[in-house]
Amino acid sequence: MARTDYLSLPDMKKARSRVKKAEIVSASLEVPPVVKAYGKGRKYFIKTFGCQGNVRDEEVLGGFLELAGMSRTEDEQEADLVLINTCAVRENAEEKVYGEIGKFKAKHYADPDHFILGVCGCMMQQEGVAEKIMHSYPYVNLIFGTHNIPNILKLIEGHLKRKKDLVQIISGEGDVFENLPSTRLDNVKAFVNISYGCDKFCTYCIVPYTRGRERSRPLKDIVAECQELVEEGFQEITLLGENVNSYGKDFHDGTNFATCLKQVAETGIPRLRFMTSHPWDFSSDMLDVIAAYPNIMKCIHLPLQSGNSEILAKMGRRYTREGYLALVKEIREKIPGCAITTDIIVGFPNETEEQFEDTLTLCQEVRYDAAFTFLYSPRKGTPAAAMVDDVPAEAKHERFNRLLKVIEEGVMSHSSQMVGKVYDVLVDGPSKKDPSMLSGYTESNKLINFKGPASLKGLIVPVKVIEDRAFSMIGELQEDPLILLCRKLSSTLRKEEEVIAFFQARKAFLEDASLLELRSKMEDAQKRMMSCAGAGKDEEYQKAKKDYSSFKEEYDSHPVTENYRSAQEDVLPLLKKIGAFLQ
Repeated sequence: MARTDYLSLPDMKKARSRVKKAEIVSASLEVPPVVKAYGKGRKYFIKTFGCQGNVRDEEVLGGFLELAGMSRTEDEQEADLVLINTCAVRENAEEKVYGEIGKFKAKHYADPDHFILGVCGCMMQQEGVAEKIMHSYPYVNLIFGTHNIPNILKLIEGHLKRKKDLVQIISGEGDVFENLPSTRLDNVKAFVNISYGCDKFCTYCIVPYTRGRERSRPLKDIVAECQELVEEGFQEITLLGENVNSYGKDFHDGTNFATCLKQVAETGIPRLRFMTSHPWDFSSDMLDVIAAYPNIMKCIHLPLQSGNSEILAKMGRRYTREGYLALVKEIREKIPGCAITTDIIVGFPNETEEQFEDTLTLCQEVRYDAAFTFLYSPRKGTPAAAMVDDVPAEAKHERFNRLLKVIEEGVMSHSSQMVGKVYDVLVDGPSKKDPSMLSGYTESNKLINFKGPASLKGLIVPVKVIEDRAFSMIGELQEDPLILLCRKLSSTLRKEEEVIAFFQARKAFLEDASLLELRSKMEDAQKRMMSCAGAGKDEEYQKAKKDYSSFKEEYDSHPVTENYRSAQEDVLPLLKKIGAFLQ
């Protein structure tokens, strides 16, 4: 009997289809009983390769697993269930995946009846990959693709009930799933999907095949998710999409990315970012919105890929060198000081030295704030992979190194100008390289390391750059950490239910008409008591004292007074905790 059930396998022809219109589907949150029984008390570990979209997929996968009663662990060796979430953009990412799978062989054979190993994500959407993994790594229990994420609990149920390994990979346009559970990996910065898939079909790119057609989430659902994140205290949201600029085109009602950016900015999130942009879809309306809202970060990732128009045409990029430079000019005219970053591919099939020189000169002209540079990696099934390439590998590597030098010159020209200036930095926490330092990012996404207490994590603080290290800065905190914390606590406190109730009760206590009248009567009685005591009028003094006591008793037992007293008692424990924290 076969140990693996192949429920469905990827089909590149179906993956290329753009016939079916996406449906809006509410994800099922029902946990199968057998999965709930399995999940109780167990731990899961997810290893993610690739982009921010994959990280967001990990958060959703974690959300489903926690519905089943499982808890996350960062120690892969104590995990009962492991998912390896893959990337297919470049070959080296795939090689890392195979090495990662091999790490769990011993763990599987130590407990084959209970340990579950799954491999998922973009890499699984390619033809032949799932079969290769199941043949070479027979201890893998589940393989599923990007369109199958909402079915993760059903797949686990199938594995547990059938006692078989399962492969289910759907190819096609894809739908939009709402109501997805999520366990955020960061409590300060959040990723929010606004769209999925891509219809550009650049000749070198596998993403349109692995992620399906471009399909936008309803704007109201995006804004509601972002508003909830604001209320939870998140400081930064990054809107995600394979091509955010094309957001809303599938609605055919005038909704576009500029509309989306504007409405999310108006939620009040302190920092708003987005990626990735395609130059061909970049509109002037987008730039106007970015310029108008201070909380939209003035940093735009604008993938170039090549500075030569002929190579861009062979790549299927839909813009020219001249068009790209015109867009850069418009960005810098409308948003002075805006940081621009990019992606560049070196060694596209048959790229000549002259064509590569066009990329170098464009980079010298633009002077990017940062660039992600890659040697071309053929992706099976894409048009570029079928092209005959006559450029030697040695030439490609030599060009790559020359490009890095030009990019570094541009980066250093920007970073050197930062020295001596003060920037707002969102603190990520202690630096991974040096725990004695804090690290965080400026609005232009420049990394700054500086001394300060770990309690500043999640705060936006002023930092002066004192040393330029090109790709990161050394800074100096410009305000007392205690003052920064108190300011943050004050802002946070006013959002707490107990504090809101206290201020409401206090307002009612100070403004209630009957209490105002009683206060006036008590003051009058006190004045009479003092006057009579000075004049030796004992009888009148006793009467005034009796009146005061009567008014005071009525005042103290008044419902509004009792409510205010109760609100004080409710808020006191919170204030004590804050006092202890500050101490």
